[in-house]
Amino acid sequence: MALEDLLAQTEAKFKKAIDALRHDLASVRTGRAAPSLVESLEVEAYGTSTPLIQLAAISAPEPRQIVIQPWDKSLIKAIEKAITASDLGLAPNNDGNLIRLNIPALNEERRRDLVKLLHKKVEEGRVEIRTLRRHAHDEMKAKEKSSGVSADDVKRAEAQLQKITDRYILMADEIGEAKEKEILEV
Repeated sequence: MALEDLLAQTEAKFKKAIDALRHDLASVRTGRAAPSLVESLEVEAYGTSTPLIQLAAISAPEPRQIVIQPWDKSLIKAIEKAITASDLGLAPNNDGNLIRLNIPALNEERRRDLVKLLHKKVEEGRVEIRTLRRHAHDEMKAKEKSSGVSADDVKRAEAQLQKITDRYILMADEIGEAKEKEILEV
């Protein structure tokens, strides 16, 4: 495998890391109702743990409310239990057919806690990108020793790898900053 292929593979892994970060940050609560807050909640259904998105229609008809309509009404209690057990801090309102989640406005202390959590998740994303870079760098060094790739080619590839890494770390920071603005918005 050529160095260009290695760089392309590494960039594809960076994209996956960024997508994972985006998905992870979607579950961080802001003052606004978003179905993504509860979509990945694990619910005990039919003897197995299943993501809520597979068990119900989830919508946000109002800016501060999420409505969960299970396809099987017998799962309402299990969904309610999963929401209560989660770290979302939301109280489900069950009317027998659907569950309403009223999203309260965030107080200042909760916003600060969410921003701390957000910074931690963004840093985890950055660490993942740097780890991928290190693996690619190690592979380049191994190629230099084993397959006779010239040191100059490896240096050029390393410089390219660093530019790609910087771009993706900046992307992770920008995603984090956008989410932070969303959290701090009153």
